[in-house]
Amino acid sequence: MDWKSVSVSHWLLFCLLVAVESVPIDKIKVNKVEEPVEQATVETPQDTGLYYDRYLREVIDVLETDRHFRDKLQTANIEEIKNGKLSKELNLVSHLVRTKLDELKRQEVSRLRMLIKAKMDAQQDAGIDHHALLKQFEHLNHQNPHSFEPEDLELLIKTATSDLENYDRERHEEFKQYEMLKEHERREYLKTLDEEKRKQEEARFDQMKKKHQDHPKVNHPGSKDQLKEVWEETDGLDPEDFDTKTFFKLHDTNGDGFLDEQEMEALFTKELEKIYDPNNEEDDMVEMEEERLRMREHVMNEIDSNKDRLVSMDEFLHASEKKEFVNTDNWETLDEQELYSEDELQQFEKRLSEQENELRIKSDDLLKQHEELQLQHNQLQAQKLEFQQAVQQLEHQKQSQQVNPPAGSHGELQFHQETVQAAPPGKAEDLPPGHDQAQELHQPAAPGHQ
Repeated sequence: MDWKSVSVSHWLLFCLLVAVESVPIDKIKVNKVEEPVEQATVETPQDTGLYYDRYLREVIDVLETDRHFRDKLQTANIEEIKNGKLSKELNLVSHLVRTKLDELKRQEVSRLRMLIKAKMDAQQDAGIDHHALLKQFEHLNHQNPHSFEPEDLELLIKTATSDLENYDRERHEEFKQYEMLKEHERREYLKTLDEEKRKQEEARFDQMKKKHQDHPKVNHPGSKDQLKEVWEETDGLDPEDFDTKTFFKLHDTNGDGFLDEQEMEALFTKELEKIYDPNNEEDDMVEMEEERLRMREHVMNEIDSNKDRLVSMDEFLHASEKKEFVNTDNWETLDEQELYSEDELQQFEKRLSEQENELRIKSDDLLKQHEELQLQHNQLQAQKLEFQQAVQQLEHQKQSQQVNPPAGSHGELQFHQETVQAAPPGKAEDLPPGHDQAQELHQPAAPGHQ
């Protein structure tokens, strides 16, 4: 493959993805082209499913702008990338690139801290130590949150590789959890029924299970019988003319000389249609997708000898020469396998019960807090009302105590002179005859008289 015809961003992502034996479907696509470099086209890789996918891609995009790092990356092999040797080249990139990487790391650390805070705030935990909690994120050096160093690139590559290695395992575990939850809910529903209805429901369940299992023969994925069926029913060709090389070219839909995981999975559609129908109540489409991925993993393990998640023409032809290509047993579908044991189901139900109890306790605590807050709110409202009434009463008293002087006809203030009434007879002091009281009031006091 002419790796120089592939952009650095997709090449590094490709190395991260093909360096593992189990890579999630629809994650990466690299096209092989025979034309000159300027005519090369590469499909945009889809989300890897990693929680730091955006950070990973932004780092690669920035590194791609440095010519020295780009040249080193194009000549590096997968092992050099995985063991951290390539990370040392970060010391030789330009100052502008390092500055951009520093900013990306600061943004990522800030994003992680916000995620931690949001999670802890939701749990109403106090005294959050963001620095300590950052240790759970292994794709960067949390002890240095300000600058992007070679160690950060090494951690990013190794963490992404490790996470992708565990992707399929985790996906299978999630499917098992899904199946156990279905069975748990079915059993809980049966407990709500009386004996007669419970027997009817059990009979209906057994009938649906048998109906689902009653399907045509499923060919072994990747076998000659399975491929010939695609050749005949999908491609519309004569089964007597079946040719593996021609088949490979027909289904290499993008013409890059490889069958990738998407092109490989398209070969299993006819087999899956024998088992699953979205219109049937007894057929679970979640199980169908799990079946599809099981088929893809099986074929990749059998054919993909170099574990690069791509099947070349040589690998395909070599697999067709094996005796297993012709002499194969029927494929065991999911309904023929024990997905979990009774002990696993009981352990699952126990964990589920514990989680429900924890949620119930939290719900009761939240309800109690809500009632206390409502009581405090009502008390504050009552105090507010009393205060408003007191203010209104004071205003009323203030207004009633104010006395306005009477006004005249033209609005001027009018004052009244008090009249002096004569004392009633017998009350005034007797004065000497001929004494004029009014004159006495206007006469000046005699000297020495107070």
